[in-house]
Amino acid sequence: MAYTINDVTTHRQVIDTLVKLSESERQAIVDEWNAPDTRPYAEKRWGEYPTVDECVHAILDDQLDALQVKRQAVKDKYPKP
Repeated sequence: MAYTINDVTTHRQVIDTLVKLSESERQAIVDEWNAPDTRPYAEKRWGEYPTVDECVHAILDDQLDALQVKRQAVKDKYPKP
């Protein structure tokens, strides 16, 4: 999904005042949102791997197969280069 200028608010809050964003400021936000994700694959994976709590519960509940499926899905989404 690509963002458009209509997805960006027209104002931003600076301390207690609303300041109107110019069209170029709004377009810069759109460009930033639509920029490709250049983070290394390991950094992308980090946020989507199961949490430590999820891993502990999987171990205790004997659900390691389901945990491995989740981990493999993340690895497939962000493969090593």
